[in-house]
Amino acid sequence: MSNRRVFEIAFVGLKLGKHEFEYQVDDKFFEPYGEQDFDNCQAKVKLLLEKENGFLLLKFDISGTVDSLCDRCGNPLTLQLWDEFNIVVKMVENPDEMNEAEEDPDVYYISRTESHVKIADWIYEFISLSIPNPHYCGEDEQGKSLCNPEVLAKLSQMEKDATEEAKNENSIWKDLDKFKNIDEN
Repeated sequence: MSNRRVFEIAFVGLKLGKHEFEYQVDDKFFEPYGEQDFDNCQAKVKLLLEKENGFLLLKFDISGTVDSLCDRCGNPLTLQLWDEFNIVVKMVENPDEMNEAEEDPDVYYISRTESHVKIADWIYEFISLSIPNPHYCGEDEQGKSLCNPEVLAKLSQMEKDATEEAKNENSIWKDLDKFKNIDEN
């Protein structure tokens, strides 16, 4: 995991002002986080770090692609990544207490004695949030689905079968309706 140090920024040595960092993220980056529902990640992360007295402003720009499967038909898809995220990192005496009490997910606290800020978990989260949901094949110019037609036909048949089965189940109880209006004398 020595390559994880790439995702630690030694901000103490930086001058006040803006600093730019760039990261290329591939599937190897995600190994410590376990199995993902995508692969072939080719993400580019641009980070603009603005150092001020007592806090850091971090702006993450995510771009690139990942491969996944269509949620409807299972066809392979290449999904575009694009999003921006901002984090404010404040330096305080009691960061653990402050992080527990903080309700804003875009504010994070570190100790005044820290010299590095670790950004790997944020990159993981931001790339994951940049993946469009749900994953569908899309439509052509005429508005027709690009999903696998055989799978769509099978799904349509399964839906019809389920509807018919529900009607049959309801008919069992329908006969009981005639007893509703009988007086209990």
